[in-house]
Amino acid sequence: MYNNTIYYILGALAIIYILISMNNRRQSKDRKSRKFMDTYERKESIKKENNQEE
Repeated sequence: MYNNTIYYILGALAIIYILISMNNRRQSKDRKSRKFMDTYERKESIKKENNQEE
C-alpha cells in the first residue's frame, strides 16, 4: 500500500493539472472570440463629451 501511495498522489495531481489546463484553454478561446462581450456597450467618456462641446 505505502509503496504505491506516491503514484496515487502523482496521478491525482496530473488529473487536476489536466482539468485546469483544459479550463484555461477554453477561457482563452472565449476571450479571443469575444463571445463574452457580445452584450457589452461602451459608455462615452466624460472627456470626449467635454471636448466635443467646446
